[in-house]
Amino acid sequence: MGGLASETVSYGKHRHQQMDVWWTPDGQKRPGIFIVHGGWWSSGDKKQMTEITRSYADRGYTVFNINYRLSTEAAWPAQRVDALDAIATAKRHAARWAFDTSNFVVTGFSAGGHIAAAVGTYGNGTPGLKGVVGLSPIISPLRAYTDGATAADPYAQQLRKAAIRLAGGCAPKGKCSRVWASMEVAWHASSKDAPMLTVHSQFEFVPPVQSMLAKKMLGKAGVPVKVVTVPGTAHASGLYRDVRVAERVQAWISERIG
Repeated sequence: MGGLASETVSYGKHRHQQMDVWWTPDGQKRPGIFIVHGGWWSSGDKKQMTEITRSYADRGYTVFNINYRLSTEAAWPAQRVDALDAIATAKRHAARWAFDTSNFVVTGFSAGGHIAAAVGTYGNGTPGLKGVVGLSPIISPLRAYTDGATAADPYAQQLRKAAIRLAGGCAPKGKCSRVWASMEVAWHASSKDAPMLTVHSQFEFVPPVQSMLAKKMLGKAGVPVKVVTVPGTAHASGLYRDVRVAERVQAWISERIG
């Protein structure tokens, strides 16, 4: 690991409001990468991302591997709030972690890709955020809800149920329309949003059409979105295990933040 330091810190009072930080303590400010795990919004843990986190720290980045409140504990937008709070905490302690607050990306996997992309389109842009990477990101929970109603794929059916749980247990109508609208990444596109790279398998249960929704809406706002589709059915971290995918993601991040 050669010179790397790491620690686990809290950015809030809930037991899941924690993140692992990996950095090189040489006094030199470094670009940052925030990593958001997947798991249907209702499960998973940052430890799933430890290997990827360390690989980016070895490449010279300061890396923040975050946990967040799960949908079984708090409905949306708690997950986006937590990601933004993790970023704010990292900025407050930037000197300790050799973090260049003006130069970072957020990378998420599956449900974590949704959270990462939602950070990317939140408000009028997050200062310092230079890009968002999503591996099988669920750009549209509403599309997942609709598609899952008629899908034969049990994973697509499960994703529909997971989206309902994220919304607090209700369908996208009536009093719940507002929270579902908040969950839709592409609906919040604006010119100050961060560029995006997404990767999907051609036949996985989070299809490339999900990211095409972001490409269309962000494109109208003048924000570039690159959607990469690879053969097969691999999903999220399974996609990243393909060396060609990992290298493509690494190259894009390097182009964005060095």
